Amino acid sequence: MATRTVNGTCHHDCPDTCGWTVTVDDEVGAAPVAVKLRGNPDHPYSAGELCPKVNRFIDRVYDPDRVLHPLRRVGPKGSGEFEQITWDEALSDIAGRLHAVIAEHGAEAVLPYSDAGNQGLLAMMGVNARFFAHMGASKLLRAICGPTVGAGLRMTNGTGRGMDALELEHSKLILLWGTNTRLTNRHLWPTIELARERGAKLVVIDPIRTLTAEAIDEARGDRFIQPLPGTDIAMMLAMMHVIIRDRLTNDAWIAAHTSGYDELREAVADWTPDRAEAATGVPAATIEQLAVDYATVRPAAIRTLIGAEHHENGAMFFRTLGCLPALTGAWAERGGGIAKSVGSYADALIDVPALFRPDLERAGGREEPRELNMSRLADILTEPHAGTASGPSVHALIVWNCNPVATVPRAELIRSGMERDDLFTVVHEQFLTDTARYADIVLPATTQIESDDVVLPWGHLWVGWNGAAIAPAGESCSNTELFRRLSAAMGYTEPCLFDDDETLLRDALPSIDLDELRRVGWVRAPYPDDGRPFGDGDFETPSGRIEFASDQLQRMGQPRLPAFVPPNEGPNGDAELFGRFPLQLLTPKHHSRFLNSGYSQLPKHGPAEGGPFVELDATDAAIRGLVEGGLARVWNDRASVEVPVRITQRLRSGVVAIPFGWWSRHHPDGKVANSLTNDTLTEWGGGVAYSDTLVQVEPVIAG
Repeated sequence: MATRTVNGTCHHDCPDTCGWTVTVDDEVGAAPVAVKLRGNPDHPYSAGELCPKVNRFIDRVYDPDRVLHPLRRVGPKGSGEFEQITWDEALSDIAGRLHAVIAEHGAEAVLPYSDAGNQGLLAMMGVNARFFAHMGASKLLRAICGPTVGAGLRMTNGTGRGMDALELEHSKLILLWGTNTRLTNRHLWPTIELARERGAKLVVIDPIRTLTAEAIDEARGDRFIQPLPGTDIAMMLAMMHVIIRDRLTNDAWIAAHTSGYDELREAVADWTPDRAEAATGVPAATIEQLAVDYATVRPAAIRTLIGAEHHENGAMFFRTLGCLPALTGAWAERGGGIAKSVGSYADALIDVPALFRPDLERAGGREEPRELNMSRLADILTEPHAGTASGPSVHALIVWNCNPVATVPRAELIRSGMERDDLFTVVHEQFLTDTARYADIVLPATTQIESDDVVLPWGHLWVGWNGAAIAPAGESCSNTELFRRLSAAMGYTEPCLFDDDETLLRDALPSIDLDELRRVGWVRAPYPDDGRPFGDGDFETPSGRIEFASDQLQRMGQPRLPAFVPPNEGPNGDAELFGRFPLQLLTPKHHSRFLNSGYSQLPKHGPAEGGPFVELDATDAAIRGLVEGGLARVWNDRASVEVPVRITQRLRSGVVAIPFGWWSRHHPDGKVANSLTNDTLTEWGGGVAYSDTLVQVEPVIAG
């Protein structure tokens, strides 16, 4: 057997962005076949290990249920009934319907809808932006995960940048705040273990006793702190109260590098640990000790990711979190500060105008198209048929790189919108997902090992090359090739719509030697050699300092200073709503074998995880007559979901959880976790409050 290996990079929406190698059988007379995919042992971050999601990636590539040809709907929307057609037929149908929509309603009646299902530079940002800009279609605010974190931190630091997580090896106190590192960021865990071997203490702060929380060792000073969902800000304010009260601040650093300190001191004066205990459920003594440790054990680092942004006060969470290292001067020390996404360091390598061509939006002097928030897809498609004062109803939906029926709040209302006869939907996919089942046309998409790309990570600094190991299976095509074909079918002649992948990459990454990247497999994005992103104390705010008090927030109608505003959909919000639905619902990433909504449908992934369930503590179960393994109805005004009961000690009383990621086919009644979730937007940043969702749970009575 003649074989060769091809280096690649995982494309999933995950902080680890692992390097891999694909072994290909090039037997003479046969089409090349991928026979093995393994972690690349030379990769500077992932070092040869792949997660259980990706180490069976070859099964995904050759799965018999994969979409390999264009399909046209022949049954009712949502039925999954399709017939195979040719690419010419598909492109002709799509072009005809899009031209008709544009002629009748205008180009803004077309909505592109995509996210981070494939985070390759070409897959996410290739020709598609140019295509829709040239058309004049509505723009999509892709803020469902991630941007709110940066938006919150920018109000304090002027930037969303933070420390490289690998710098945690120098920390003596590590706060893992709202992040389940061992499950969702597994390649960082060895760095944390190294720091612990050197004497670092670990504090895990999470409303769920996660896999990461189970790793604490109280005998060596580690702790698990479990606030009620959406209340973390109250604990931060109390920590600042203690640090200021006990004179544990770094006064010299505050004077040199911050503004608004006197206002902050007054704002937190009445935020005692006792007051925070009433809001969070965390004992006052625990908050006191955490504050003292954070201020005195140096260097101290906070590691957080995106989980905490999914609250109505999600932006304020990160705005307030950013104040803690400013009080102690932690940014001055290597191993001190906040580590979150480092994607901005790699993103800085992109020549954005060259890639996106924003000049196309303003061609002919037309106004910039409206922008619609992806989190509000339910409203966009239904209230009333997406008509707004700023533009027409949406009558054409083009979906790629995501599965919104499973991943976006208020899934049942989204289904209702997608059932509209006057909505034309095209989905570019590898499988018949919940979303694809509602499409009029489904187009086959390549997998990561079937196309070249460059992957810019957000969890580490190593930009990765991905080489096409095999030809596209069946009639599948990459995202860039899809939009080149659509451009031709629409009769567009703008030359940049037909740039090949090599041209796109070279234009987008002018500071990277693409040939060297292809040869080596990775290149490190620039980062301060001393490990201190703000070592000089300069920040990108209007004042050049960390801003405890923000004029910009005040102008936006938001609190000028860090403040705790309880979510409306929560125990301290709408009293009438809480009276009817007294349980807070979380929808965590629980599984090791799938990622978001990917892989749960595959035979070696979903079945091994068992299936969806509702998890709650024994007290809440007993009150409601729920028993382990029994069927429960979880419901609110948005939907009702039936799932088996799992009684655990991972949640506090008053909190329940349904794991996110299962498709409709896996749920007994065809509803999913996001049938229930809240689509209220965060106070700023454009995020969405999945985790501020109230429900009631009751047993399903047989017969």
